[in-house]
Amino acid sequence: MLNADALNQLRQLKTDIKQNKVVFPGTVKSTNGRFGFVALDEGRDVFLPPEEMQKVLPGDRVNVTEHEVEKGKTQGVVDELLESHLTTFVGRYLIKGKGHFVAPETPGINRWIFIPPKERKGAQPDDFIYCQIHRHPIKDGKGQAKVLRVIGKAGEPGIERAFTLANFDLADAWPEEVQTQADALTEESITSHREGREDRTEQPYVTIDSPGTQDMDDALMATPNATGWTLSIAIADPTAMIEPGSPAEEEAFNRATAIYFPGEPLPMLPDAISTRLCSLMPEVPRLALVCDLQVNNDGSLGDYSFHQAVIRSQGKLSYELVSHLIEGREDDEIKALPEAVANSLDQLHQAATALRKWRSEHALLSNDRPEFRLRLDENKRIRVIEPAVQNEAHRLVEECMVAANRCAADFLEKQGQGLFIQHPGLRDDRADNIRKLLEGYAPHLAELDATSAEGFKALMKHTDGLQADVPVKSILSRQLARAELGFEPAPHQGMGLAAYTTFTSPLRKFSDFYVHRLIKAALWDQPIKALNPQQLESLQTTQFRARMAANTLEAWLKSDYAKGLPADPMEGTITRTMPSGFFVRLDCNGLEGFVSCKDLEGKFSFDPVTLRLVHNKNGRIFQLDQRVTVSFSGVDEERRQINFKLLEAEDINPGTDDKG
Repeated sequence: MLNADALNQLRQLKTDIKQNKVVFPGTVKSTNGRFGFVALDEGRDVFLPPEEMQKVLPGDRVNVTEHEVEKGKTQGVVDELLESHLTTFVGRYLIKGKGHFVAPETPGINRWIFIPPKERKGAQPDDFIYCQIHRHPIKDGKGQAKVLRVIGKAGEPGIERAFTLANFDLADAWPEEVQTQADALTEESITSHREGREDRTEQPYVTIDSPGTQDMDDALMATPNATGWTLSIAIADPTAMIEPGSPAEEEAFNRATAIYFPGEPLPMLPDAISTRLCSLMPEVPRLALVCDLQVNNDGSLGDYSFHQAVIRSQGKLSYELVSHLIEGREDDEIKALPEAVANSLDQLHQAATALRKWRSEHALLSNDRPEFRLRLDENKRIRVIEPAVQNEAHRLVEECMVAANRCAADFLEKQGQGLFIQHPGLRDDRADNIRKLLEGYAPHLAELDATSAEGFKALMKHTDGLQADVPVKSILSRQLARAELGFEPAPHQGMGLAAYTTFTSPLRKFSDFYVHRLIKAALWDQPIKALNPQQLESLQTTQFRARMAANTLEAWLKSDYAKGLPADPMEGTITRTMPSGFFVRLDCNGLEGFVSCKDLEGKFSFDPVTLRLVHNKNGRIFQLDQRVTVSFSGVDEERRQINFKLLEAEDINPGTDDKG
């Protein structure tokens, strides 16, 4: 037996080792394999072998020690769990032998997790389940989970949406206090807020939207004047009905945005508010925040002002109807429009044309890309994919919204307090590649300072339609930074504007809702619960997750729909390239599928400057915007990714055996 002195010496030795051990804090990063990394706070990555990766979860904050395993190579050993953010996740229920497990669908968890008998909630094999980490694997690599809710089985109607909601922790029901607040609002609530507002109920405002839209944010009218037009943009005013800091506002902040899932959107505000009492429905009085602005003959903006008003939309018009009116058609529906509305629409079109001309000359326009609309069947799966044609009416509404938002940004900038959409242009980490691209394929543009607003604008304008061996404009567009929210005005380089914000979708986006609060606080001294930097970061993160959720659900529905595609040749365009292959967008339905280099003859190298795939021997090239012919070859179920096979000329037009 060890005596007391020996025990004390052993304890002291352990203490000395612990005190002298160098540990590094960092965040666990997973990979597609069983290994991973710890991104150290000091800025470098440490490799985690599979046995250490078993002890942690993606996003865990840990302390690691670094050990040399062979000359010049080190790997990490997890020393301590500091914090774990991954608490809930979704997966599929599996039974193997006597063990019950969940196979997580959360990216980065590449192993099954045991579910103890008392935590199974009656789940059956192949059920999709919503789980919680019951026991972290830090001690021995053997984590446990418990089932919080059974979502359903693959193939059930609506399972894709239900699974996506659970996967992204999105609430489909309203908290009781929010529903109570919404239910308490009535048409009389509108009447009670009319005092002190301008009465514009006789003016010819109209909404222009898709026939199925219920949450109508905007109504428009225009009148000519000596130097151009007075453009009036009325925006729904939910901030008049919702008290600052109330449950409905808090929930709108938590949701950040409405999510337009195919077939069944997830709203930001309860229906009583977003599709009834605040929606600018026709022939009923509605509260609005109105921006009146001068559009000059050359499309530049003059003076503007904001007003609290009551409007009565004179009609809910479809994009198709307004486009027909612009084209000069005279069908019965157009003839039935009141004269004041028809005249206003004509002036709106003229004003919007001038606005677009000014933006094309002084700012940047985004290129129209073919859009497609998903139509679902009774099982909530895609029945058909239809082209969504962008016409002159869509451009009319877009120009009016952009003009109003520019005025809101200018107003907030002058107040010294605001919420802006900032876009820095090209990504900083791609600067060297972009410089090499321009030196090689557009040397006359290489001297432009693309980090400045004017330099970026000039670069994008001069590369539009540039004749070169590579599609320079498309390559640049693939390397843009993400737009961000900020309290300070800064250029929106993607639009070529010195400052920009949005306030035209307050029923759908909390940032727009908040800009309404800012405008009202400045003009009419109305109360506001100001956002702090942490809340702004949270809002931005939630918006990003909402986009990911919508994209995830669409990818699932599209991959299922693709299984019914014929094996016929289909024309498409290369939209993305990477070392492992390229994505093709089909002309007929907009579906994107992957062509793997593994399925192509020979080996290809990826050029990060031109984003080209080049054959190592014969020099064959695949690049952005290239036209190709493909056929459907299957679906990667794990990634929910459509796969295509590239067809060569002989596959499309096989030769015939001519014996004549």
